[in-house]
Amino acid sequence: TRFGGGWPNSARRLIEEVHWSYQLFFAAYVWVVVFAVTRIITALFLKDTLQAANEDADMVIREQKAIRDRYMKKIRDLFSLVDDSGDGVISLSEFQHVAAHSKVRTYFSALDLQLPEICELFSLLDNGDGEVSYTEFCQGVMRLKGQARAMDVISTMRDTRMILQKCEALEAKLEDLRLDRMA
Repeated sequence: TRFGGGWPNSARRLIEEVHWSYQLFFAAYVWVVVFAVTRIITALFLKDTLQAANEDADMVIREQKAIRDRYMKKIRDLFSLVDDSGDGVISLSEFQHVAAHSKVRTYFSALDLQLPEICELFSLLDNGDGEVSYTEFCQGVMRLKGQARAMDVISTMRDTRMILQKCEALEAKLEDLRLDRMA
């Protein structure tokens, strides 16, 4: 078995009969081969580990997407439940009428949403036209869910948006006055 681990027997004749410096060559050769084989085995294990980790990351992303899709379906179902008229928008009277039912309150609880004040919630979801569309409803409910859940944060966002609109209108009026004075 020359190549099955019996290399010292093969190298002995070369070292004893030719020159002793060949033992340095064989030691270096064995060291390089063992190192290379070890590195190849390590690379294979690392490749498998990274592939498994990548699949885990993909799985987590798929799970998060599935959770979000299920949540969005629940929001769609809730919107359909609240939209009595079926016109695709919710008025304050529809919202007050339907939100008083225990089934709707349970649905809000299942979505992990607090429903302390119906009118306040409606005004947070509304963009100012007195009706809440499906898009406004989804955006508002998603803001109420999770870390940005506090009603005062969302209320502050709404108030800031309204103040910005008023400031822009005021700025336009002042610009008109300035142009009138110059003329």
